[in-house]
Amino acid sequence: MYQWDFGILWSYRWLFLDGLGVTVGFTVVIVLLGLAFGLLGAFGSLSRFKPVRLLALTFIEAFRCTPILVQLIWFYYALPILAGVEMTPITASALALSLYGGSFYSEIIRGGIISIDKGQSEAGAALGMTPGQSMRRIVLPQAIKRMIPALMNQSIIQFKNTSLVSVLAVPDLVYQSQVAAHDSYRPLETYTAVAVAYAAILIPLTIIVRRGEKRLAVGE
Repeated sequence: MYQWDFGILWSYRWLFLDGLGVTVGFTVVIVLLGLAFGLLGAFGSLSRFKPVRLLALTFIEAFRCTPILVQLIWFYYALPILAGVEMTPITASALALSLYGGSFYSEIIRGGIISIDKGQSEAGAALGMTPGQSMRRIVLPQAIKRMIPALMNQSIIQFKNTSLVSVLAVPDLVYQSQVAAHDSYRPLETYTAVAVAYAAILIPLTIIVRRGEKRLAVGE
């Protein structure tokens, strides 16, 4: 019978805390960058100019239809060769995860915008507003309310996706847990603790998102 001993993990607590800090900070960065890419992709896919639409749709489908792990490896090993630039594991991971998340954010934002009745924009035009003013003052304030739950869900997924950056030796929570497991010869306790840490963060966030969805549904 296996003798569980979680007490041994206490000596690695600072290693886990450092990894958790990297994971949380990394998530904030890729979510913000992903939203920026998502806005560009969404507005590009709604553009009246066909080349812009095609470019935006190519970006969205290219990143949505390829595995994120493959993208991480490609950005770290292949892109520097093609571009002729050096890229650290953190830079490659941030760029890959931001673009990957941005492709999903794009569809969420685009879906939120087109869900607003066209009569709203027509009413703005009747009041003398330009298309940009109608979008900013009428469409987006309504669309954002509908986007929020999906954007938060995608951000939660992004938090979980950060666990993959350990393959590039980014010192996140998973990577630090691997170091602890190899050093302590206690992989069961180590990876169980990591799973509990992820759950302790994500379960409350998921509950918040669900409550938000219910409130927005009532408002609608």
